[in-house]
Amino acid sequence: MIDVRPLRGVAYRRMWIGNGVSYFGFQFTAVAVPVEMFAITHSSAWVGLLGIAGLVPLLIFGLWGGAAADVVDRRKLLLASSTLAWLSTVGLLVQALLGARSGVLLLVLTAVQSAGFAISSPTRQAIIPRIVPTALVPAANTLAYTTTTAGGVLGPLAAGLIFGTWSTGAGVTIAYAVDAVLFTISFWAAYKLPPIPPVHEDGLAEKPTAGLRGIADGLRFLAIQPVLLLSFAIDIIAMVLAMPRALFPEIAEDRFGGGAAVGWLFAAIAIGSVVGGLTSGWIGRVRRQGVALVVAVVVWGVAVGLAGLASSLWLMVLLLAVGGAADLVSAVYRQSILQVYAPDRLRGRLQGVFTVVVAGGPRLGDLRAGATADVTGPVASWVGGGFAAAGLAVVLALAFPALGRYRPPADIPANR
Repeated sequence: MIDVRPLRGVAYRRMWIGNGVSYFGFQFTAVAVPVEMFAITHSSAWVGLLGIAGLVPLLIFGLWGGAAADVVDRRKLLLASSTLAWLSTVGLLVQALLGARSGVLLLVLTAVQSAGFAISSPTRQAIIPRIVPTALVPAANTLAYTTTTAGGVLGPLAAGLIFGTWSTGAGVTIAYAVDAVLFTISFWAAYKLPPIPPVHEDGLAEKPTAGLRGIADGLRFLAIQPVLLLSFAIDIIAMVLAMPRALFPEIAEDRFGGGAAVGWLFAAIAIGSVVGGLTSGWIGRVRRQGVALVVAVVVWGVAVGLAGLASSLWLMVLLLAVGGAADLVSAVYRQSILQVYAPDRLRGRLQGVFTVVVAGGPRLGDLRAGATADVTGPVASWVGGGFAAAGLAVVLALAFPALGRYRPPADIPANR
């Protein structure tokens, strides 16, 4: 069963609670924005453009936010970036109340929200190895992913219930309001963290900066670390090719009659992640983490591909859930490899790159899925992407064996 030892630490426990509750609220917005966009434009291509609107700020602010996390107190940076994300949620609520019905405005607010996330995410992840020992980093990441994906189950299901009960206009307004209220919990979690100033590990290390030089230092370190590069590459393959999220509104409406079906589709991957997390006690005991990462990505791709062929809603949900369980395993190993591999003075910058890859990949996947669906149809876009991701993951692992050989180092205490 899941390893809960990291919850014994007060700092980690508070952050775990705050992130879990706020992520549950965010799922209402994650469903409402594409639903509202499709209702306004009746085009999956426009839904896919939400991915680009989120990607551009990630590329800019993800790298800068990671560099800033190595220079300033990470607690203060987390508070500031969370405020920006919350304001964008309030903006979504206001435009829904006013009945703006503007696809362009949705793209702009999505971009602002993405900027806040791009700064807060690497900051939050860089905090974890400072508050738990190295041996418990995989367990801490598993707890975090399991809790957020539990929100990813309950949030879309609740959102689906809202859209099945109210009209689209009323539904999106309620969804944005719930997110805005619950987001305040993340402020409490960040405020209660202890100060986390930069750590200078030795007298010879150059003081990091939040400018281009600091970002370049992190990229130079990354360029000579094949294990990290390969872990990023395999995630890009998995998300860009196999993420079917932009197709959920169209498939739900055309194949299952709309209504609550869209909530089930958005929740399905998270359902599998929760089940995988609750049975994840074995994850921290695996030494060949690189091999486990490759296998997990292959299972994800195959499960997604088969889900696209399902004619039953429940079979589609089940197969997406299998993919979600595999995705949780791959996510834990990718995050843990980076957090253990990187020294603390570079951890924020590398987490910034990680944020760009992990959060940018699904957004590119949204664009790919939406654009391909307009040309080949949603089924071909969905199924072909899943199987292509599984095949390319195997090719990458065979062509570059460094990832398969990776094993984690011996334990290192927290707060180093």
